[in-house]
Amino acid sequence: MSNKIYPRLFLNKNEEKEIQQGMPWVFDNEISYIKHRNSEKEEWKNETLAECTVENGSAVEVYSKAGGFLGTGIFNKHSKITVRIIGPENADVIFADTFAYYEKKVLDAYNMRQIYYSKEDSYRLIFGEADLIPGLICERFCDEKGKVILLIQFLSMSCNVFRNEILTALCKICKPDAIYERSEAAVRDKEGLPEVDGWLDLEKEGFPVVALRQAQGPQAHVQGPLVIVENGIKLGVDIVNGQKTGYFLDQKFNRRAAARFCHGKRVLDTFTHTGAFGLNAVQAGAREVISVDISPEAVEMVNHNIKLNDAQDKMTAVCADVFDLLKQYEASGEKFDVIILDPPAFTKSAKMIEKAYGGYKEINLRAMRLLNKGGILVTCSCSYFMETKMFCDMIMHAAMDSHKKIQILEKFGAGPDHPVLVGYPKSEYLKCVVCRVL
Repeated sequence: MSNKIYPRLFLNKNEEKEIQQGMPWVFDNEISYIKHRNSEKEEWKNETLAECTVENGSAVEVYSKAGGFLGTGIFNKHSKITVRIIGPENADVIFADTFAYYEKKVLDAYNMRQIYYSKEDSYRLIFGEADLIPGLICERFCDEKGKVILLIQFLSMSCNVFRNEILTALCKICKPDAIYERSEAAVRDKEGLPEVDGWLDLEKEGFPVVALRQAQGPQAHVQGPLVIVENGIKLGVDIVNGQKTGYFLDQKFNRRAAARFCHGKRVLDTFTHTGAFGLNAVQAGAREVISVDISPEAVEMVNHNIKLNDAQDKMTAVCADVFDLLKQYEASGEKFDVIILDPPAFTKSAKMIEKAYGGYKEINLRAMRLLNKGGILVTCSCSYFMETKMFCDMIMHAAMDSHKKIQILEKFGAGPDHPVLVGYPKSEYLKCVVCRVL
């Protein structure tokens, strides 16, 4: 056990309540002062955040105003989230063996996924704060030949400082054929970190790998888009250039749920990205599927996936702005039996929620007008700020303006590979509502 004495960060009065409920973040305006010393011989000194000389990336112990211990976190003055709590233990316990500490965290996440997913499945292995590793995203992709490719994002300093520990654990537990790091999101800049993008040479960096897998270089086994199998459907995934991590694994079970309404039906699949909702509809026996995305690259991938599944006779990809296309379809009298709305987040801040509400309402009311009587609307939002009650309120007002009656049949969230951490509401972000439109 280390004899090191770690800096102690004290919160303002009552700011500990959210942390006690599960929130793993400490914001800059919640901090009263930091108590620390630069060496064991120096006296303790109290500093405000502005004065603080604690180095970014250092471990700090977080305390309430009254002195109650709350947990250990990583300090970073670059970010408004000044501390991300990495565990409820004292710092000396964690730092006695950081490799063992993070191996247990990764193993816990891995074992939980084994309940829901087989070794042939692709899923999110680490969901940041919700898996108690703030800022870390790790997708486990298994291609159709059984090769395991991990895509990893270190999005905060709190996980970046444990990069070696985390990669060592992932290699030991998952035995991947390759790992692609895509730590390129704008949040890295807010954390004071450079963007990192590329295949990792695991053997060269000294991580435990299966001897023959990396013999020809880290990307030798990955040429072009991966092909994964989800719900029995082949899907191309571009983890290098695709949106975010290349594929949205969180909707897997919702795609299957939506497909049950599609047998013999005419289906419109919007904001399709890879065509996954549409291909699930084809597999379920849809009569016709039109999948729409504004991105030419996305439509190219949809066409690739249509061919992979021999769905050319039933499914068509269209490159268009969904807002404009819905207007055009309404003007020309087009009708559908099932419409799927799976847009990107219309807002990533509370300030823009009113504008986002209007955007969601517009596409939903136009979709309602395009549905045959008794048709099915599968409508989604991946914006945390559009919480479930507000989303259902939007559906109600869209129905009023389109002069329709709505029955909500089912409500879903993200799959179990995206667990919700109680006390951290941002982990509950996805809404998928199945409606019958009358």
